[in-house]
Amino acid sequence: MRSVYPLLIGTFVALGAQGAPSSTTGSDKNPIIRTSYGRLQGNISEYRDNVYAFKGIPFASPPTGEARWTPPTKPDSWDGIRKATVPGPQCPQPLIDGKGLWTTGSEVMSEDCLYLNIWTPTTDTSANLPVYIWMYGGRFVDGSGDVITYDGSGLAAQDIVMVTINYRLGPFGYLAHPELSAESPHNVSGNYGVMDMIAAVEWVKAEIANFGGNPEKITVGGQSSGSSCALDMFYSPQSSGLIAGVIAESGPRAPHDPITGSVATSYRKKEHALASGVDFVSNKLNVSSIAEARKIPTANMTTWSQLNDTIFDGTQFENVTNFSEPPLWRPVLDGYVLPYSYWEALLNNEHANVPILAGNNKDETGASPDPGYTVSTYRGNYTAMYGNLSTRYFELYPADTYYEANNQSNLMWQDFSRISTWQFALNMAAGGNKQPVWSYYWTHAPPGQDLGAFHGSEMYYVFNNIPYNYPDMPWTRDDYEVQTRMTAYWANFIKTGNPNGGSLTKWLPSKFGHQTMWLGDSWGSDTIGESSHVDLIADFFSYQTPY
Repeated sequence: MRSVYPLLIGTFVALGAQGAPSSTTGSDKNPIIRTSYGRLQGNISEYRDNVYAFKGIPFASPPTGEARWTPPTKPDSWDGIRKATVPGPQCPQPLIDGKGLWTTGSEVMSEDCLYLNIWTPTTDTSANLPVYIWMYGGRFVDGSGDVITYDGSGLAAQDIVMVTINYRLGPFGYLAHPELSAESPHNVSGNYGVMDMIAAVEWVKAEIANFGGNPEKITVGGQSSGSSCALDMFYSPQSSGLIAGVIAESGPRAPHDPITGSVATSYRKKEHALASGVDFVSNKLNVSSIAEARKIPTANMTTWSQLNDTIFDGTQFENVTNFSEPPLWRPVLDGYVLPYSYWEALLNNEHANVPILAGNNKDETGASPDPGYTVSTYRGNYTAMYGNLSTRYFELYPADTYYEANNQSNLMWQDFSRISTWQFALNMAAGGNKQPVWSYYWTHAPPGQDLGAFHGSEMYYVFNNIPYNYPDMPWTRDDYEVQTRMTAYWANFIKTGNPNGGSLTKWLPSKFGHQTMWLGDSWGSDTIGESSHVDLIADFFSYQTPY
C-alpha cells in the first residue's frame, strides 16, 4: 500500500448502512457482488477502509479482430466468481518508453479494454446512493479510468457510488469511413468511443443497484476532452433518460466562441470525417479496404494516434498562437449519435433536461503565469484575432511594456473563458431549458509547481484524495481546506443537482447577472468581467460562425 499522511479514516461497516441486509458474501475484505453477468469479488480500497473497490469489470465485449470499429455489444456472462481487484487493460494509446502515458494502474494495453471500476461505501442493495461516472480527458488520444488522480475512494467516502470507465481512443474510437458507414444500419461511423461511453452508462444504470447505487441518480462528469465526453451524454439522443446531471470541468463554451473548435470540445462534420478517414486508410495505413485495416497490428495503429486537424487554415485565427488545432480523432456530427451542432441543440432544446456544473481554470486556454509576449508580439497576435475590433480591444486591454502585455493577455483570456461559459448558460436558457447551469472559475494553484491554477489542477481537490494519491506534494492547511469545500460542492451537486448546502458560501446559478462562482483562493459569486470587456467579447462572438 502507498504510504499516506495520517488522516482520519471512517469506520468500516461490513454490512453497509445501519447494518442493512447485504447482497455480498465472502469475507469483509473481499466482498462478493452478484450482477446480471455473474459474481464479482472486490476488496477494500487501498486508501480508505470504509470503501469497497471493484475493478476491471467488463461492460462490453472486446472490440477486437473483426469487431474493431463496430459498436459495443453486451459482455458475456461468466461462471463462478470473477476477481475484480485490478483494473482492466488500458485502451491503445501513444507509448512512452514502451508503456502507455498513464501507468498508475494497469500497465497492460489492449484493444480488449472496455472495462469499468466501481467504488462504493456500502454493499446494501437498498442504499440508493447517488452515482458519479467519470470520463477521463486526454484529447481523445490517451487516458484511462485507472489514472491515480481519478481514484474513486475519496468521493465514495461522501456516500457516493463512484465509477470510472474506459473507452476507445484515437483511430480505434473515431475512424469514420464509407465502408464502416455501409456496415451500420444507421449509415454512420466514427463515434465508437462515444458509443462505448453510452454503453458504459447503460451498464451502470442496469447494474449499479447491486453496488448500492441509485440508477435514477446518475451524474456524468469529466475534464478537458472528458468534459466533452460527459457533454456528449447531454447532447446525444442515444443516452436519453440515462443521466440526471453533468459536471464539465474546462467544459462547455458559447457556440459562437471559435475556441470551441480549437479545444477538445470540438467535433467533426460527417463529410469531413469520412474524407479524412478515406485518406487515413489509403495513405497512412496503406491498405485498400477496412477488412485489411482490421488486420493491422494494434501497435502499428497507435503510431497514428496524435494527428491534428487543420480547421483554422485560411482563417483569421491561422497564426494566432492561442488557437491550437484540435485532435483529428474526435467525435463526429454523424446525424445519429450526435445529430445536432451545439448551436442547434441549445437553440432548439435538443438535449437532456438536466442541470450542469461547469467552469474554467485561471491558467488555461491562453492564460498562464508566463505567456511570453513582447509588446510587439502581443499587438500582432490580438490584431489578427480581433480584426476590425482590434482598436477597441487595445483601448480596453492596453499594453506598453512586457509586463503589461503578459498581464493584459492573461486578463483577456480569463475574461474570455468566463464569458464564454456564461453565454453557454444563456443559450441553454434561451432554448427553453429550465435546468440551471452552475458556472465556476477556479483560481487555486496546487503547491510545488509553477504553472499556476493550470488545466486540470482542480481535480486534485474535487476527488478528495490529497494526500493519498500524491503524498510527496507539499500540501498545506489551505490545500486541505480547499479540498473540503470543493469536495462538498461537487458531492452536493452529484446528490441533488445543486452544489449548495450546509455552511458553504452561496453559489448562484449563471442566470443572475454577469456573475460566476469563484472557487479556490476566494469563494463566492464575482464578475465574469468588466462590462466593457463583456460587451467587446460578446460582439466578437457575434461575428463568428456558430459551432
